[in-house]
Amino acid sequence: MSNTPHELHDEFPDLADRITMLKQVDAHFDRMADRYHALNRQIHRAETNVEPMDDLTMIGLRKERGTLKDSIYAMLRSVQPTS
Repeated sequence: MSNTPHELHDEFPDLADRITMLKQVDAHFDRMADRYHALNRQIHRAETNVEPMDDLTMIGLRKERGTLKDSIYAMLRSVQPTS
């Protein structure tokens, strides 16, 4: 178990410019990124015992975060570079 937050810019450092751009121009991507951030924060708070939760709930949140991360990555890869 890792207590390190999994922020999108840290997960995809080579795609940071696309993350920023898509959050500004794509409402669906922005909502997905916001949901990812909320899940990530909730998981991190549980892992550090700030807001503990049962294992089954934690597993469900991690699965949701993983699925969301896959969807976000697919969207990031489908966008042409902005340079």
